[in-house]
Amino acid sequence: MKNMALDDLILVRPRSFPHADSIALAAGADDILARARVAGTVAEAIEDCGFVAGSTSRPRSYHWEFTTPRDVAARVVALPEENRAALLFGSERYGLGNEDLDHCNVLIRIPANPDYCSLNLAMSVQLIAYEIFMMREQPQSRVQLEVPLAHSGDMERFYSHLQTVLEEIEFEDRTGYLMERLRRLFNRAQIDGNELNILRGILSAVQGRRRRAGQSPRQ
Repeated sequence: MKNMALDDLILVRPRSFPHADSIALAAGADDILARARVAGTVAEAIEDCGFVAGSTSRPRSYHWEFTTPRDVAARVVALPEENRAALLFGSERYGLGNEDLDHCNVLIRIPANPDYCSLNLAMSVQLIAYEIFMMREQPQSRVQLEVPLAHSGDMERFYSHLQTVLEEIEFEDRTGYLMERLRRLFNRAQIDGNELNILRGILSAVQGRRRRAGQSPRQ
């Protein structure tokens, strides 16, 4: 991270932190460890982020948007300054779980030899951080947004609201994966704050109409 001018590290449920071995292995980058924050969940770690990219090498069953480190770097650098971005990495042994990927706007797959594509965590972080560093060195156009992207925490509250409304209207989930697919749809869209307020307003209007209909005398 320090090689590539990144310094905001958040650790989710670390087994042991701080740890003497980590400080020794940091080799001059121990200031990043000293400033590191600890979160209890992935949702907590990325709550104030408008764009989240998760790194994975495993094929997935559903229709995720996969992209390259270079493409993600371009998206991150092009974001307006008020929008925070997060790069999400799993553990060395297990990687990211499906519940972690539900928070991501895109997934990163690092191109490699298909016969031997295994990369350890440090390699993956270095490659993606390098692409961001190189992209920052080049003149870039900026995405012009009316308002900042919706934070991940606000999106989680929207998803809870959406699930509640779907249950209230008894919308049938024939596949068993309805919410996962809806999350993927809205994550790809990268919704801004105003758009999220519109969606929440629609959901509230549906709930209000149902309440009024329930109070109306039957014919």
